[in-house]
Amino acid sequence: MLGAVERVGNRLPNPATLFALLATAVVLLSWPLAEAGVSATHPTTGKAVAVVSLFSVEGLHRILTGVIGNFINFPPLGTVIVCLLGIAVAEYTGLIGAALRLIVLSSPARLLTPMVVFAGVMSNIGGDVGYVLLLPLAAGIFHAVGRHPLAGLAAAFAGVSGGFSANLLLGTIDVLLSGISEVAAQIIQPGIRVTAFANYYFMAVSTFLVTGVGWWVSDRIVEPRLGRYEGSSPREPLTPLSTAERRGLMAASVASLALAAITVWGCLPVGGAGQGFLRDPGNPADFFQSYFIRGLTAFIFLAGFVSGLAYGIAAGTVRSDHDVAKGMNTAMATMGSYLVMAFFAAQFIAFFNWTNLGTVIAVKGADLIRGLGLQDQPILLMIALVLFTGSVNLMIASASAKWALLAPIFVPMFMLLGYSPELTQAAFRVGDSVTNIITPLMGMFPLALSYAQRHVPSAGIGTMIATMLPYSVAFLAVWLALLILWIALGWPLGPDALLTLAPAR
Repeated sequence: MLGAVERVGNRLPNPATLFALLATAVVLLSWPLAEAGVSATHPTTGKAVAVVSLFSVEGLHRILTGVIGNFINFPPLGTVIVCLLGIAVAEYTGLIGAALRLIVLSSPARLLTPMVVFAGVMSNIGGDVGYVLLLPLAAGIFHAVGRHPLAGLAAAFAGVSGGFSANLLLGTIDVLLSGISEVAAQIIQPGIRVTAFANYYFMAVSTFLVTGVGWWVSDRIVEPRLGRYEGSSPREPLTPLSTAERRGLMAASVASLALAAITVWGCLPVGGAGQGFLRDPGNPADFFQSYFIRGLTAFIFLAGFVSGLAYGIAAGTVRSDHDVAKGMNTAMATMGSYLVMAFFAAQFIAFFNWTNLGTVIAVKGADLIRGLGLQDQPILLMIALVLFTGSVNLMIASASAKWALLAPIFVPMFMLLGYSPELTQAAFRVGDSVTNIITPLMGMFPLALSYAQRHVPSAGIGTMIATMLPYSVAFLAVWLALLILWIALGWPLGPDALLTLAPAR
């Protein structure tokens, strides 16, 4: 079945062409839907949101003037390029290759897969760093030990994206989603609080669940299906580290620790001289609003640049600034296919948003769930919400944008039935995670595909979807089972986060 999915998917046009065709289809489809007056009532404003036609003179003007802005403002674009410029230095100087060999030589081979999946899940606290850094790193590690590099990439992608909502630590997504949930909940109960810890217990347990399931799927389904790697991408030789490499790793470690110490000092609560210089002066108590979190992309760049430069100088692989610039140039040369895909993907996503098609589809689907008559069946209600969210996620990949749209519908509706905002949010987060890895509309999907093509040039959208589909199905089944068990046992989802709505909080 997966072979059929791959064959059909790879018969699709080039990913860039596919996004261009989808953008064209959105423009054409918006015209009859707008003429028919298709609309939905926005849950927050109460105003009608109608489909907007782009197949018009005004639409043409908007498309012509928005092409550049759509591309430049494509959310993953800046993050990917800036991060890779720093990581390129670490790669070109030999730091990443030496670190790969050190990891492989010192790690138990049988635990390599769960280590990669777990690292992927935990990387979510750093935003998109897992996509940019861990995916190619995992592919390189698997390749170095003689395993298929796509199996390593898939395991990392499953953890980073399929396990997006799971973590042992709070991240910016917890703050963001709980803030949206709180605003939606206050429609029914003014003054109610939904904290960033709303789903902490559930998500912490989910971390180990996702790691275990990802491990099993990787080793039992994905890698056997991929078979033996017959490609020609260079493989990092597993030779012992030389004296120069060890000296370089030591210098890179010292430089990284120095950078980390300065960063921690800047993130400390304002106190002694110099403390808190990375805190927001207007909101110094909120770490998630600090300039470290806001500038995380820049810190990733600095981490790669500083550690790579220190390694290169100590190991003798950097002789002048020309070597550093050459490393960055080499990395950018490999980004061509991603930039082409990103350009057309950005246009499609912008057109889709301009036409209001995503909003109308989401609201109409929510109305369908509202009318199912499952008021006294919390498990069935949450299953319906998970499946619906997973379906919408195939069209609207941004978790915050999706929740900002759905929370004002589902949070008040379920509160009126006696269910807490925390429970509704937990169900949403499960559905939001499990289909990330199979939708080409997710901003980082083209990046994952470009990494895959480094090792398998013929890989297409079908290859990626067929490789990741077993993870998606397994995560959905097992995560839903955990949610059902949690509801049946009545466990709290987090500190002071019950399943049912408390009379007053």
